[in-house]
Amino acid sequence: MAGICGCCSALKPRYKRLVDNIFPANPQEGLVKSNMEKLTFYALSSRPEKLDRIGQYLERKLSTDINRHRSEYVFISMEILDQLLVSCHAHSLNLFVESFLKMVQKLLECGDPNMQTRATSSFVKFANVEEDAPSYHRRYDFFVSKFSSLCHNNHKNPVMRRELRQAGLRGLQGVVRKTISDDLQVNIWEAVHMDKIVPSLLYNMQDHDPASEDGDVDSPREEDDPAHLAEVVFRDLVCRASYGNIKSVLSPVLTHLDNHNLWVPNDFAIRVFKIIMFSVQSQYGYLVVQMLLAHVDKHTKSDPRIKTCIVTVLYEAVLISAGNSTGPSVLEVFNNLLRHLRISIDKKSSDELQRNEEIKFEEVVVNTIGEFANNLPDYQKIEIMMFIMGKFPQFTNEEEIGRLDKQLSVNLLRTLLKVATKYKTVSLSQAFPPEFLHPLLRISLIDDPGMRIIVQEILHTLFDRHGNSFKLKHITIPKDITSLHLTIKLNNRHDLLFMKKSGMQLYWHILENLQLESNRVDNFEAIYCTMCLLSMEVGQDEVIIELVRLALDIQQVALNSTLPVTHLCAIHSLVAAFLNLLGQITNTGSLYHHVLRVIENRENMAPHLLPDFAFNRNNRPHSWSELQESHLYPKSMDIPEPCLFHQERLADCLRTSGLDVTRLSTPFSARPNLGFGVGSGEGGTSLSDVGSINIEMEGTDGSPRVSKKSEEITVESLKKMLAEDNSIGKAEEEKHRKEVINMFRSAPFEEIVARSEAKSNLFHSKLTEILDMVSHDKMPSEPQSEMVFPKLFVY
Repeated sequence: MAGICGCCSALKPRYKRLVDNIFPANPQEGLVKSNMEKLTFYALSSRPEKLDRIGQYLERKLSTDINRHRSEYVFISMEILDQLLVSCHAHSLNLFVESFLKMVQKLLECGDPNMQTRATSSFVKFANVEEDAPSYHRRYDFFVSKFSSLCHNNHKNPVMRRELRQAGLRGLQGVVRKTISDDLQVNIWEAVHMDKIVPSLLYNMQDHDPASEDGDVDSPREEDDPAHLAEVVFRDLVCRASYGNIKSVLSPVLTHLDNHNLWVPNDFAIRVFKIIMFSVQSQYGYLVVQMLLAHVDKHTKSDPRIKTCIVTVLYEAVLISAGNSTGPSVLEVFNNLLRHLRISIDKKSSDELQRNEEIKFEEVVVNTIGEFANNLPDYQKIEIMMFIMGKFPQFTNEEEIGRLDKQLSVNLLRTLLKVATKYKTVSLSQAFPPEFLHPLLRISLIDDPGMRIIVQEILHTLFDRHGNSFKLKHITIPKDITSLHLTIKLNNRHDLLFMKKSGMQLYWHILENLQLESNRVDNFEAIYCTMCLLSMEVGQDEVIIELVRLALDIQQVALNSTLPVTHLCAIHSLVAAFLNLLGQITNTGSLYHHVLRVIENRENMAPHLLPDFAFNRNNRPHSWSELQESHLYPKSMDIPEPCLFHQERLADCLRTSGLDVTRLSTPFSARPNLGFGVGSGEGGTSLSDVGSINIEMEGTDGSPRVSKKSEEITVESLKKMLAEDNSIGKAEEEKHRKEVINMFRSAPFEEIVARSEAKSNLFHSKLTEILDMVSHDKMPSEPQSEMVFPKLFVY
């Protein structure tokens, strides 16, 4: 019988005999190394199909050993496979790998943890082997599923649980490395794979050091900790993601955070997205931001705490991202955040706790918008500020703002301030385009002191280029301004051109702000800071004259106003403090000495006109009722002449410094520039220059059709005009337009020419009359000559 067996053994193919000879009689001794070398030499020197046959034969032996529970021989078979895999990687491994993967799969399907970890070790070695030829039919679905399940293993033994989770994580890392570099293999970025891989990694990152749950087990080394290993694999996965694959990784991340309620608290979510932002390629960072924004949209109706945490994660991501992280659609990003800001405000929660959470959400949105703006170039920051300005609710100065609109306006102003703090002003004309400055100044007249303060803070941020605003937060009268450590550097002529164009708007709005009865101490001090910044940033000669005119007009307003006594004292002290500062920064000694004399007179005769008293810096009653009953304030505001600033004396002081004081005697408080001219009085038309306006509308026959009676133009009349219903005028204008259209459609050509000639004659006569008036006024000595215009001059 033994002879028969020996004969059968001799009839076996050589590769089978070589494989059999590797297995020892006693499995404890391990494989026979000399016979292993013979098998390796045979596999390398023979044809490639021999390697495949060796693999198939080993697979059959492995299956038999698994069925017979001979685990020692199973491990020897896997060791043989590993050595063949490493030694023969230069040859074509496609066919051999199929047998190899089948054996790994059989081990993974076993319930024995030792076999599963051994199979994972072999798979990792295989993943590190670079193949010369790609495989078009190989699939890794089973391995992704099995390794993912190992990542969630909950074995009773903590040490075994840790080892199995490590095996699953290393296996996933091997799958990713093996498939990600070869586009011809299975697409690992498909959702069916990522929905298993990413949650497995996040689960282990969150469940830190499961082995340490048992006090008898020593904590593993950091590199052996599943949480650390999962983070390494996750970083590697994100780092390898290209433009088209970022969303494949992020989608399961967001879904996992939603399904397991990991947004509140958001410590883990922030940690995950910090890993993502530090690992992702910098040019793709904006895709992460876009997906977070889209995820906020999905949670529009969710609890405010969830939305707050998501936007907080977004804020942290923006902090890390580079300047191009906001992507090409910048306005869409800001529009999205502003939309959520408005939705939160419109919810109008009656529950106090819920409303507090919504307020936190609004705070985070404002901060995130500011951080977004910080990543933009300066010219885009101005565009964003104008974009935010367009989101303000439409209202007039005398219109009562509803609670929701007011709350929205406050948040939008805070957002504007946040963006403005990120902008570095170079030229005032660039920082204050008319489309931004005019509506901002209009909002500064809203009857809400808190909103007005924010507007002034926006002006401070954009005007202040040398860090002086925080030194001017309080109205004081220092005898030497060097104690304030101010930085004064006058800028180029472009700023002077800006003041010529828009200065009158600024001055008039300052005047109007000071006359509002709802002003508080903060409002007066904010306006004072604005005036001081104007003098330090654009304090050229012409601007100095305008600012002194402004100070005189403010004083005159206080003298003629019916405001409370507290307000009048605050205004007078503001004027004194401003002129004191102006006299010192402009080096006009005579002006400074005159201001000092007036201040000394006030200290002796009217101390209530100085800041220490007017702004509650002395021990005096705080409430208005107590102030009215106290004897501290005078019963009437009859101010002694030595305590006032006079235009003639100020003009003499400025004249000695070589300044042109011609315009100083012309007050502008009654003639604000509404955009008709450049705003400085030179070439611009203001309301005081226009005595009356005759409005004529011609009919289709060329004759006057409507004539309004001439009336004096005042601020009150303009407000009345804005408040009037103009539907009748629009109807008449529409009727006139239809008449003109019908005339050109149906009237004969001769009639159209006749009407045009009539209008032309009327135009000629008016023009001749105007030219005659000009010649009479400016050139009375020159002979007058009649100007002849051709017929049909209109054409």
